[in-house]
Amino acid sequence: GMSRRLSLSASGNVPRIVYVIYAGGTIGMKKTPDGFRPAPNYLKEQLAKMPEFEDPLMPRYEINEYDPLLDSSDMDPGDWKRIAEDIRDNYHRYDSFVVLHGTDTMAYTASALSFMLQNLGKMVILTGSQIPLGELRNDGRYNLITTMMIAGNYNIPEVCILFNDRLLRGNRSTKVDIWGLNAFHSFNYPPLATVGVDIEIVAEPLPMPEGPFHCISEMDPNIVAIRIFPGLSSATLKELVRGTSVKGIVLEAYGAGNIPERKKEYVNVLSECVSKGIVIVVCSQAPKGTINMDIYATGQALKHLGVISGYDMTIETALVKLMHLFGRNLSAEEVKIEMEKNLVGEVTLHKTSQKKALKPPPEDSNLLQSYHSTYKYFRPPQPETMHKDVVNVMEYDLIAKLGD
Repeated sequence: GMSRRLSLSASGNVPRIVYVIYAGGTIGMKKTPDGFRPAPNYLKEQLAKMPEFEDPLMPRYEINEYDPLLDSSDMDPGDWKRIAEDIRDNYHRYDSFVVLHGTDTMAYTASALSFMLQNLGKMVILTGSQIPLGELRNDGRYNLITTMMIAGNYNIPEVCILFNDRLLRGNRSTKVDIWGLNAFHSFNYPPLATVGVDIEIVAEPLPMPEGPFHCISEMDPNIVAIRIFPGLSSATLKELVRGTSVKGIVLEAYGAGNIPERKKEYVNVLSECVSKGIVIVVCSQAPKGTINMDIYATGQALKHLGVISGYDMTIETALVKLMHLFGRNLSAEEVKIEMEKNLVGEVTLHKTSQKKALKPPPEDSNLLQSYHSTYKYFRPPQPETMHKDVVNVMEYDLIAKLGD
């Protein structure tokens, strides 16, 4: 299948040079009487003490330490812009780029960079740690060494997150654990590589770009995320979106993209938003799976309003993508079109137009038939996880029995 081992780059004796941006985060924090805090130059001192960096497999590196160093909870689109433009300004001088960053908003920064760095032909890896490098037992050392080895020897032209033993596509990642060392997960796309005895490529990375590299770093932050929950009143919903500045809403709906529709109140508020030119993107509160508004009446109600499907995008990516598209000064209509495109591997689009809604099976239908209708609508998004022949045989059998 896809799985293959990465051979180290045949770059001869010329070691690659990696540009390391140290933006902040736990990895370089120092213990002080008031707890851990970022300390200038402390990370450089720690790295200088590490014999691993003398190894021939390790690239040469240069560190640009930001001042002030930021806790990632304090980062905003201005910081994403600074990092993106720093990479742009140094793009031709280095072979790859590493961003040391706090874990709390790392997934947002990775998403933002994936949209800002257009036609990216070099690898950008974000990493950090849950325990500072200066502590006796820490995960920062492992993450940093693995990141530098990959940055120095491979070229996957994407913005990635390396954490623990997986290299993930940045705009597919979510922070899932506050204290555990396996802090990130990519629910709807396999890891790009797993790091074990060997470094093994698992998923198909993005192809090398055709056009020249450039950077579009403006972001329009007039976006809001609204989580639907049982009991959310339409009056509250109205208040949340009343501000004239809101251009886009990420609606965190239930399941496959459902909202309450028995009382028409929500639908009316959302319909008002759409008519005001606000772009509404529906994402799911469940991190795994994809939006399909065709299945249930509660989802179809949304679809008829002109609401956009977020498919299997993370909430983080849906928010950042809206900011990016509005930042490019696109009209609401253009933003809708671009939201439903896969721009940089951030979303898996599936055609749902031919599917009909699930109707309750007629009284006389047998189990097989109801199995067939369920099977038809809830086909796993990645059939390669099942054995292909089995799927085909099952499908063929059913079609033969039922005369599809």
